[in-house]
Amino acid sequence: MLTAFVLLYADPAHIASLGRALAAIEGVTEVYSVTGDEDLLVVVRVADHDEIARIVTEEIAGLDGISATRTLIAFRQYDPADIGF
Repeated sequence: MLTAFVLLYADPAHIASLGRALAAIEGVTEVYSVTGDEDLLVVVRVADHDEIARIVTEEIAGLDGISATRTLIAFRQYDPADIGF
């Protein structure tokens, strides 16, 4: 299973409707509105890189109100026990 974090720049008037639309996409497991330069953070969990590419370019980037995306693909997930929590 691969995890990608997709950071979205969006028109503020569309953030709520985008959140609902993004959450409905198969492979999207979480959607957050966030502070900072980006407006939304989308977590995608799928089996392979091709599916990440398809979801980001064909389903996410084409939604009305999104002006740009930035995708981060996770290499490794750390358990709190690994880092002393």
